[in-house]
Amino acid sequence: MASVKVYDKINETDQLRLEARRKTRKRVVLISLSSIVLIAVVVGAVVGTTVRKSKGGDSASGGAQPISTAVKAVCDSTLYPDSCLRCLLPLAKSNQIQPGDVFKLSLQVAMDELSRSAALFFSKFQGGGADKMSVAALETCREALDLALDHMNISLSSSGDLTEAFDDLQTWLSAAGTFQQTCIDGFDDASTVENLKTSVLKYLQNSTEYTSNSLAIINQFSNIVSPPNLRRRRLMVLAEMPEWVSRKDRRLIESGSGRMKVDVVVAKDGSGKYQSIKAALAAVPEKSKKRLVIYVKKGVYYENVRVEKKQWNVMMIGDGKDKTIVSGGLNFVDGTPTFQTATFAVFGKGFIAEDMAFVNTAGPAKHQAVALISTADESVFYRCRFDAFQDTLYAHSNRQFYRECDISGTVDFIFGNSAVVFQNCNILAKAPMRGQMNTITAQGKMDPNQNTGISIQNCTISPSGDLNAVQTFLGRPWKNYSTTVIMQSIIGSFVDPTGWLPWTGNSAPDTIFYAEFENRGPGSWTKKRVSWKGLRNITRKQASKFTVKPFISGDKWLPATGVEYKPDL
Repeated sequence: MASVKVYDKINETDQLRLEARRKTRKRVVLISLSSIVLIAVVVGAVVGTTVRKSKGGDSASGGAQPISTAVKAVCDSTLYPDSCLRCLLPLAKSNQIQPGDVFKLSLQVAMDELSRSAALFFSKFQGGGADKMSVAALETCREALDLALDHMNISLSSSGDLTEAFDDLQTWLSAAGTFQQTCIDGFDDASTVENLKTSVLKYLQNSTEYTSNSLAIINQFSNIVSPPNLRRRRLMVLAEMPEWVSRKDRRLIESGSGRMKVDVVVAKDGSGKYQSIKAALAAVPEKSKKRLVIYVKKGVYYENVRVEKKQWNVMMIGDGKDKTIVSGGLNFVDGTPTFQTATFAVFGKGFIAEDMAFVNTAGPAKHQAVALISTADESVFYRCRFDAFQDTLYAHSNRQFYRECDISGTVDFIFGNSAVVFQNCNILAKAPMRGQMNTITAQGKMDPNQNTGISIQNCTISPSGDLNAVQTFLGRPWKNYSTTVIMQSIIGSFVDPTGWLPWTGNSAPDTIFYAEFENRGPGSWTKKRVSWKGLRNITRKQASKFTVKPFISGDKWLPATGVEYKPDL
């Protein structure tokens, strides 16, 4: 059946005009980048000549190579300059060096190292005699490192034209680092005789450093070309986009007539082709560039669902967030690692969900119990509901957008390390276990070069039920560079006046970036907020960086989804 028409073709004249602009931008940026390398080489040559002359040597021979200075200049911008120099050593004696060569070599070395170290780690630890949680942690680690390699591979294959791929490369390498950290974190509760976390840290030390270095290098190039406003400018489709599915269109879907067609119908009552979401997904083709629409009729679907990494561009439409419900109960206390507890897990890029609910019924006593996890780049959730207690919504990695959704939970119930914007959503704090406090967010940025963070814009933060005896905080920093911005939102009086809670101890790392901007409501008063250095007072210009257009490159991909969104403040 025909899929939803997402956009019209651009006309030939506009296409030629835009291609010409693209080529012009490319030439400007390549000239800029080449100039940088040339300057570094010249500086190196001057420095080398000066040093040799000061030592009385012949300026025509001996001394350091100019290219070595250029490579060192690049590596000095990374967190791990020594490991950067080691991996870029093959370029040190080259007579010619291009910016792309530096990045590609650093990324190739990171890929090779991760592949090698992962193979060694898993050959040593096969899970024999290990406890249930350790076996599960090994499984999580295997999947996470496989996803990390996928993201490195796509980054390498897309690095031919750095001027067109800055945002993508930053996103995918940020995700690659996040996946490696997910593997490491998965062993926090493993209790085998050998300390698995210590071992995996040792095996992954080089690959995590090399990945970080590659990210720093591409960020360095990206920052250089920012002044001409070339960054984030894209060849965009200018044709008018369709309106999103109306209630009238929903009736047309059910009747099988009208302009809105679906590819697959799922219905518990047998009126569709499939009775389970899993069965429908099993028939999804791999790496499809065509949007495949699955209509899930009203009902409660008791199943743990995975949209696999090769299932691209799946669109799932329900009958409403209180009518089409996917429900599960996997949880940490019963022996499932957090990464695997999700009722609904999305790995395939370009996923869209509308008018559905994702629920984990494990309850507060079961601790971590995820309703939805998404690692999918350019994933969208529109008019959906996410309901659990601890760790409800795991916005794990890549670029994500949530619009007009209801998200409820208790401890860290919006968490992860994606670049994510929540817009016009209802964020609802529930009653936790006795003695617990509520924390709405727990952002996991662990590298300053990652382009990740949680942005909450024009949302309503309110209690769900009686929370008079429960302290509730806007969030706590999960990692050292945790980044969370709440702006133009309504904050209820139930939020503790201090606003934020440390992860451990009495304070937070100075390196975090937390901000509140133009919020309203009785809980938005900031006079008694914690006095952390990382809790910033930001300007309108700074706040605008966390809006849809710049933060998740939203104008590049959101129009084609048909989902309503506001690109800026």
